[in-house]
Amino acid sequence: MVAVVTADNRAKYAEQLGQMHRDRKKVFVDRFKWDLAVSGGEYEIDQFDTDTAVYLLELEPRTRGHLSSVRLLPTTGPHILGTLFPELCDGQVPVGEDVWELTRYCTTPDQPRSVTSPAGDRVGIALVEFALLFGIARYTYVTHMRLLSLLISQGWETEPLGLPKEINGQTLCALTLKISPATLQLFRRRYGYRYPVLELEPRAAAA
Repeated sequence: MVAVVTADNRAKYAEQLGQMHRDRKKVFVDRFKWDLAVSGGEYEIDQFDTDTAVYLLELEPRTRGHLSSVRLLPTTGPHILGTLFPELCDGQVPVGEDVWELTRYCTTPDQPRSVTSPAGDRVGIALVEFALLFGIARYTYVTHMRLLSLLISQGWETEPLGLPKEINGQTLCALTLKISPATLQLFRRRYGYRYPVLELEPRAAAA
């Protein structure tokens, strides 16, 4: 099951969030060489890791350790596309109650792919379930061009927001991922899940 972590229940998942931030450093800073701030030489944490952020965490069933995660930000507040990369949009940056930003998708590098791949699949399903539950019609996403074909092959319905641009030596693009009940049906069928993967707590559901 994929846990929904909000400001309301964040203390319960403090250890797992710490693992997530360590894994983000290993993936984005050490592996991908992104120029990101590192806290204490160990944690990748930025200005958007605030109380408004929602995290979807897939945890190892036995140890409850971090396997895969993603951060979601409401576009009605500060977020990566609107704050750092608005030039990636040919028009206005999409904002609204039904538009959220998807960012920092990460799987732990400390487990084999046979473990992390299905964990990542469940997070993908959880993204769609979360959107449908909370009235999100689309996610915005800033990504590298090389990952665009992967998103399309996974079944996401994408729409570019502008032409790719080279920023700090990397070719980036901004796009939206449209969400509908058909998206959920496609993902559940593709990954072999008949039932919900999202684990909602009462306070998280009310957030």
